[in-house]
Amino acid sequence: MPTQTQRPMTVLIAADTYPPDVNGAAVFCHRLARALHQRGHDVHVVAARNDAGPDSVERTEEATVHRLQSVPAPTHEYYRLVFPWHANRSIGRLLDELRPDVVHVQCHYMIGEAAINEAERRRIRTIATNHFMPENLEPFLPFPQWFRDIVSRTSWRDMGRLMGKAAAVTTPTGLAARTMSEHAGLDHVLPISNGIDSSAYEQAPGETVEKADHPVVLFVGRLAVEKNIDVLIRALALMDPALNAHLEIVGDGEQRTVLRELVAELGMSERVTFHGHVTDEQLHRLYLHADLFCQPGTAELQSLVSLEAMSASKPVVLADALALPHLVEDGENGYLFAPGDAQDLAEKLSAVLSASPADRDRMGEASHARAVQHSQEKTVFLFEQLYRGASPEQIRAQL
Repeated sequence: MPTQTQRPMTVLIAADTYPPDVNGAAVFCHRLARALHQRGHDVHVVAARNDAGPDSVERTEEATVHRLQSVPAPTHEYYRLVFPWHANRSIGRLLDELRPDVVHVQCHYMIGEAAINEAERRRIRTIATNHFMPENLEPFLPFPQWFRDIVSRTSWRDMGRLMGKAAAVTTPTGLAARTMSEHAGLDHVLPISNGIDSSAYEQAPGETVEKADHPVVLFVGRLAVEKNIDVLIRALALMDPALNAHLEIVGDGEQRTVLRELVAELGMSERVTFHGHVTDEQLHRLYLHADLFCQPGTAELQSLVSLEAMSASKPVVLADALALPHLVEDGENGYLFAPGDAQDLAEKLSAVLSASPADRDRMGEASHARAVQHSQEKTVFLFEQLYRGASPEQIRAQL
């Protein structure tokens, strides 16, 4: 809770995606709002409506959520678009009404862009966090590659132009910060972890977990193109049948039918389970139930689900792409594999599952030790300091 010398603040989080959306950025925003609320701050979130209708307001446990009128994105299953003129007008009115101490934007598209511009006009302190690589848009753009490349370059340029107006810019990892410097010209990006409450995924004292009579590989996340779940399914098919490894997939998304068809085509239906969306309690138990976690995605700025699995003391096999390598020390807590290479992935999965139980436990303990370095408490503490006026140099000294 804020001390007597640190009055509670009014914080507006501008999010282009927020629960019930299921993705890393939405999860981060929800957890940040909840933590700030628990510290006594007045938290507001502005995000797109998830259905048709006018602007609306809902009060949740963690925040007052202001939903803006939106339309479905034509090439995405659940993402919704807010027209710029509507976002500008609605967010401008909201800022005039709330007079927040700080605006924390989570993207430079639509709601994020409007929030940056409207806050600048009113001289409201703004913090910008980037969770998104412009290349992530490519699967949803039905255009030739040369045009997608133009969109990507334009998006990077806009990121630099807009987020450069903020008092501080953050992203979850150092690698992501360097990428933003290279492509967006943002040279002083702070690598502040999304943060995680490791205790939520640890096995509680006295808690029992039923283990399967076969090794279990777990994937958690959106069933999206950039997650490369098809590579994981093909890798499972390439593994020694004597291992009898099974794959459990948690999450949903636009690739569900394609992936189910691939499983059937490879004759893997008895060894692959699609759980769909699950509750937090079910997810906790699935992490503990698994022998190994795999993230084959190649567009991860941090991967909260990998940190969750590591908090549950699981070895991990991750794609050697973007920010994932900083979570793995080969042979210590798992392995990296060549992105898109099903054979290499099969070999790395087999290496973990063929190891002795003692070696797998050792890998799991090493994973846990890495995960606890990403304390959610520290993350929120650093953002509170930025909200109150700390300079990027002052925060960098604490990283």
